[in-house]
Amino acid sequence: MKKLVVLSGAGISAESGISTFRDANGLWRNYRIEEVASPIAWRNNMELVLEFYNIRRKQLFEVEPNAGHHALVDLEKYFDVEIITQNVDDLHERAGSSNVLHLHGELKKARSTVDENLVVELKHWELKKGDTCPKGSQLRPHIVWFGESVNTFPQAASRIRQADLLIVVGTSLLVYPAAGLIDYVAAKVPVYYIDPNAEKQAYRSNMITLAEKAGIGLPKLASQLIKGYR
Repeated sequence: MKKLVVLSGAGISAESGISTFRDANGLWRNYRIEEVASPIAWRNNMELVLEFYNIRRKQLFEVEPNAGHHALVDLEKYFDVEIITQNVDDLHERAGSSNVLHLHGELKKARSTVDENLVVELKHWELKKGDTCPKGSQLRPHIVWFGESVNTFPQAASRIRQADLLIVVGTSLLVYPAAGLIDYVAAKVPVYYIDPNAEKQAYRSNMITLAEKAGIGLPKLASQLIKGYR
């Protein structure tokens, strides 16, 4: 079975109604992202950081996977599908994808502030000051903030190296280090790029572009790949 690796970005989640930083809530228009998503922000204003992620988490409980997410699940019947996502939501998992690697953390999880390996599942959308881990320390969002290392990058790069096919969807390929992952794919491997601006952003000779939103482009591509498989 061929290994099909998917690199997904914010575009696929946006179609389910996940808001970006600027349109998440009018309150955040007065802040820079670094003021609510960095270790310094956490030290200076924990309540503000918690509120920001609580709003995002509450929204996540209210949305559902879209046709793009479901198309990737359909591909699992014919390919060994591994997803690498820049998104912190769980929409890939809720659609039914069985192998998902999160580069930037997971919104529905929290972790200890004294032991980064101690991660807990959140059963509701609110994380408050005073919520502690089993070791008694304050819980923080399980998110990779500005200035923190992307610890899953080596694992993601390894997956890309082993790919027989690569799908890049819903990402501008401009934000690093995630954008650099595409450089790990073997030269002979076909790369499918699905994004409304794909034709402008494509920079590899073997990149096949579909200038579509994920919810339209992924089902089309999945259908083509499945027909080719048969």
